[in-house]
Amino acid sequence: MSDESQIRVPASFIALFVPRGRVKPTESREFITERHDFCEDLASLMTEHAKATLFDLGIAESDVLERCHRGLLVEGSVVSPPEAGWVVRRLAELLEWACPDEIGQPV
Repeated sequence: MSDESQIRVPASFIALFVPRGRVKPTESREFITERHDFCEDLASLMTEHAKATLFDLGIAESDVLERCHRGLLVEGSVVSPPEAGWVVRRLAELLEWACPDEIGQPV
């Protein structure tokens, strides 16, 4: 498959693999593309869960997003902490919810 037929990986995702003060990612384009596809799919899959949590618990959208973020940060998670932040920010975007500023920020 040619590069032109692939979905473009957003700069916000590529930035997860560029250390501060550097300009090149630490991982290959193929690796970053695979991780992006996985994280994009994960965010899409989480939309129904987030909507159900909002309805079932009657909590604020920001609380739902924070719970999702905490869930992605548990030991053994399938995503890294930076990816977890990206996934939740993408989830908020897909749901058209405001994402709390602290999600995905370094501690």
